Amino acid sequence: MQLDKIDFRLLDLVQRDNRLCSEQLGGKVGLSASGVQRRLKRLRSTGVIEADVSIISPKSIGRNVTAVVLISLERARADTVDRLKRQITKMPEVMSAFYVTGLADLVLLVTVNDMEHYERFARRLTDESSDIKRIETMVVMDRFKAGFTLPIASIAWR
Repeated sequence: MQLDKIDFRLLDLVQRDNRLCSEQLGGKVGLSASGVQRRLKRLRSTGVIEADVSIISPKSIGRNVTAVVLISLERARADTVDRLKRQITKMPEVMSAFYVTGLADLVLLVTVNDMEHYERFARRLTDESSDIKRIETMVVMDRFKAGFTLPIASIAWR
């Protein structure tokens, strides 16, 4: 799908604040409210906009521990990776998951209530997959930036 300058501007604005109304967005990009709504509908239906979400503080809901988890597999065969992807997708503790190159095969961003909760999570992960060779866990000490904004302002507003 081809995106034009107005699409990029809308994307830049809504990724920073998806509560802006169509009139506000239109005023910033030079479109009518209905023009904004049509474009946003198209951007959503084509998958350019994947979701409209609120970012919630993990600590506010009792998720006091965040961890970056590196998983190395015995053999990273396609069927093994696909099975593990399906398993991980169903785990509510996993906020984000990536199949990567490098020393690890998968990287997970995990949030749990406490270390006992993390231990149960890790045991469940290894009990359900004999293909895992190694799990390395890095506990986050301080989250100082969180979000999903992409750096598109330079494209949108030049």
